[in-house]
This record gives sequence, structure tokens and C-alpha cells, in this order.
Amino acid sequence: MSEKGEVDLTGAKQNTGVWLVKVPKYLSQQWAKAQGRGEVGKLRISKNQGKAEVSFTLNEELTVIDSVGDKGSQVHVPREHPFTMQMVGGQTLAVFTETSSGQSEERSDSSVPDKIALEGVVVQRAECRPAVSDSYMRLKRLQIEESSKPMRLSQQLDKAVTTNYKPVANHAYNVEYERRKKEEGKRARGDKQQVLDMLFSAFEKHQYYNIKDLVDITKQPVTFLKEILRDIGIYNIKGTHKNTWELRPEYRHYQGEAEKSD
Repeated sequence: MSEKGEVDLTGAKQNTGVWLVKVPKYLSQQWAKAQGRGEVGKLRISKNQGKAEVSFTLNEELTVIDSVGDKGSQVHVPREHPFTMQMVGGQTLAVFTETSSGQSEERSDSSVPDKIALEGVVVQRAECRPAVSDSYMRLKRLQIEESSKPMRLSQQLDKAVTTNYKPVANHAYNVEYERRKKEEGKRARGDKQQVLDMLFSAFEKHQYYNIKDLVDITKQPVTFLKEILRDIGIYNIKGTHKNTWELRPEYRHYQGEAEKSD
């Protein structure tokens, strides 16, 4: 047995061989309708002149597809499905299963299953194909007609629609974004020393400032202002003064007063 997040290699140790079989979509959908013990049909393996012949016979009660197409008539899928055998070739294919205890909320990473087990290595590939018959051709014709229908259809309304939303020339958040963008574009970078003087003067009055207030004081672009603040200031990411800037200790003119108040 394996621990959480590990792979159980029991299938590899037992040298378990499995078949990889491609089946039609409608056949897998009919299998999902199986009742009781979940028996879906029978697999027959025989030999003809030394060559293996494999076929699958679908249970009679699973052959009916209800309400296909606009007519809503019953369509029967083929029962007989011969296999076309294929070689695995130079590939190494394996079958894995995942199991979960249902406690994904308690795990730090819910994408990691409780157990991954190697069921076996693929030793034979095959394709399960329906035997051509009138019922199969009718099924394919109806499926093609359904898939070719347009996703949107025109419809005549008996009365005017009154629940629709009136168009808006521009949404409020777009207007605000454009206003801020224009305002930012008008600001030109000033002399760095002049900006430093304005910042030091402001921090002599107050210890903490948010970036919006400093932009209003210096009239500088946000990116340029942050470049300067990183050299002389500290950004508080938590605590009482969260999301504010203050000067580094070596630049504080109020340092002595702050120590006395403490």
C-alpha cells in the first residue's frame, strides 16, 4: 500500500497486463445507463487460423436511444462491435487509478489525490467498431443532422421585450480609468533633488503618508515617485499604519521625539 501522494506499484510487481480499447462515444454513454450489477455486454475472444478475433456484444436493453432528433423517435444502436487489433509498438503505456478519502478541504493541496495506483501495463491496443447496419447508418445520419444545426436560430416574438437593458455610452469605471490615465500623462518627471526636498519637507510634518497623498504633494508620476521612495523610505505592509510610507531611520528628523514619546 502507498502513503498519501505516493504511487502504489503493486500492479507492476504482479506484471499485470491490460488492454487499451477505443470505443465509440455513444457506446460509453449507453454503458452509463446500466442497472443492477452494471453488466453492459459480453466480450468474445476466439481464434481463426491462428489469429485472435475479438468482438463485443451489447446487452439488448442498452441498445435503445430515446428521443433523437426533432421527431423524437427511438433509435437502436448496433449490438455487435468487432475489435480491430493494433500493436502497442515501441510505446510504454500504463493505466493508473486515483482514489480520494473525500477530505480534500483539509488538505493543503486538493489536487493531490490520497492514492495513485498502477493497475498494469498496456500489452494490447484495440479499436471497438460497430458493425455496419441500417440502424447504425440511421443513428449516424441523425447525429450529423443534430451537429449541423446552427447554434442560434431566429425567432419571431409576439410582443415587445421590456426587460432589456438600455445601452450605456461608457461605463463609470471606464470613465474613471481614462481620467486617471490622462492625469498621469500630464505629470512630467521633475528634478530628483527637488522631489527629495518636497518629500523630506512633507515627512517633517507627518510620519506616515499613503502614495496618493505623496503624489498630490509632489505632482510626480507614481512609478517615478516609488523609485525615489524605495531609496529613502520604508513601506509598511502590516500593522496600524498598513499601506503607508515612512522615512528610513537615518533620514528621520523626528527620530528623537519619537523615542521620547515611546
